[in-house]
Amino acid sequence: MVTTRSDLVAAARELAGELLGFDSERWRHTAGVAERAAELAPAVPADDLELLVAGAWLHDIGYASTLRVTGFHPLDGADGLRDRGWEPRLCALVAHHSGARFVAEDRGLGEELHRYAEERSALADALTYADQTVGPDGRRMAFEDRIVDMLRRHGPNSPNARVHPRRGPYLAAIAGRVRTRLAVDGAPPTGEVPS
Repeated sequence: MVTTRSDLVAAARELAGELLGFDSERWRHTAGVAERAAELAPAVPADDLELLVAGAWLHDIGYASTLRVTGFHPLDGADGLRDRGWEPRLCALVAHHSGARFVAEDRGLGEELHRYAEERSALADALTYADQTVGPDGRRMAFEDRIVDMLRRHGPNSPNARVHPRRGPYLAAIAGRVRTRLAVDGAPPTGEVPS
């Protein structure tokens, strides 16, 4: 269990590496998302930056075979963190990253996911935006290209494809809010790779 915020990012990185494997493709994606999240500091309150970066390190730990219960990585990751005593807000950020509620409902896991409060904040937006601007191999992608890639990889009959008419606009609105926050703060508008 992490006891102070100053330990949070290091502990999150270590746990992610242990669970995902430091040389896996999932690790490369995770490391890219954590790097991207740190760059989004101007888009979140200063007090939330460590939580953002820790959430980025932990967002995909539910893919680890040792945490797999439902097969839905946001929920399995959040449950794994909760069982290890991590703070509830961080567990909820992992549970709800990248519009997980849409897929959870399609998979019949909505009730289980709703054990975690869905945060609607600059912090939650930044975590999702970081995830949605880094490809599976850890390389930067334009938000729009990442969505196309995700739909291609998961396939036309996947839960992701089925919920895309609702989830797609939700994710696009998040990207718009983060881009606006970055532009308002004088930071470069996206930091994404152009389409």
